[in-house]
Amino acid sequence: MSIFKEHINRMSAYKPPLDGRDPKQHLLLDFNERTLPVSAAVEEALVAYIRDGRLQMYPAYGDIAEQIARYARVEADQVMITNGSDQGIDLVIRASSREGDEAIIPGPSFAMYLQCAKVENLVIHQPQYTREKGYPLQEVLGLINEKTRLITVANPNNPSGTILPREEIVTLAKAAPEAVILVDECYFEYCSVTVADLVAQYPNIVITRTFSKTWGIPSLRLGYIISARENILPLLNVRGPYDINQLAIVAIRAALANLDGVESYVDEVMQQSKPRLETYLDSKGIEYWPSGGNFLWVFFADPVSTEARLQAAGILVRPKLDGEGRLGLRITLGTLEQTEHLLAVLEGAVGV
Repeated sequence: MSIFKEHINRMSAYKPPLDGRDPKQHLLLDFNERTLPVSAAVEEALVAYIRDGRLQMYPAYGDIAEQIARYARVEADQVMITNGSDQGIDLVIRASSREGDEAIIPGPSFAMYLQCAKVENLVIHQPQYTREKGYPLQEVLGLINEKTRLITVANPNNPSGTILPREEIVTLAKAAPEAVILVDECYFEYCSVTVADLVAQYPNIVITRTFSKTWGIPSLRLGYIISARENILPLLNVRGPYDINQLAIVAIRAALANLDGVESYVDEVMQQSKPRLETYLDSKGIEYWPSGGNFLWVFFADPVSTEARLQAAGILVRPKLDGEGRLGLRITLGTLEQTEHLLAVLEGAVGV
């Protein structure tokens, strides 16, 4: 007999395939990470902190929320830092929902939404994204009822890259005023689409963001929530006082003071690498989903052998099934040089 809740015993853990990945041996195009190391300024700040004899101290966050708020162009009392955006997602779902409430989580999407909703034993509805229509807005609107407490919008969505326009997020917020509209802006820097300026007007919108993808510090775990002030206060009651790693704070202070490296990387990914891969795929007649992120979901004729060929060449990508069970490969975009290397290997892998 287990001492834990029965429905949790029936769950399975979210176990992304992280073992064996090595940036010295592989081109890591599988987790939508930044494909270059962090800037020298970030490295130097971390080394200086470690050498300053402070690791034995509990973390102190100072004005980091204010600094992030300035970057995000919102008020400081609309921001709360979290241990990665994963913790933000978990806190929002825990704080807003109870067992038996209903959640609308369109799929396929980021696995953490389902994981956290299942922990709370929510009734989950999963209308499906399609390449033609994108986010299943009408299906979502049709599922809303008095028990709906959570609706997720990954913007852009992972793995499809689909973007839901701002006005349609507002439509959801108006249609479900008693539900949290959880807008995951994990890839905000790549698409520049946000509803951060609307959180005071629509207090049921809660945004999660991360410093993992663009900024290159997923190992240090720092994210943040943007929402109306009246939402931040109760969320702080749920988050622990020491949940965020001090080294993450040190790294982001340095990164926010040196934005050029982030902006130039984003520009190369979105203005050079992504169009280059899209042009190649179009020329070969290979299907992919239109994407607003730093990745493309590509459907090769033989995805299994294509992935094997890429892996043999030291290139890692991520297999993902669509709503009909069709296998696609989600490919992260890095620098133009890395994309040219990918294309050289793909040319042999697809046999054209």
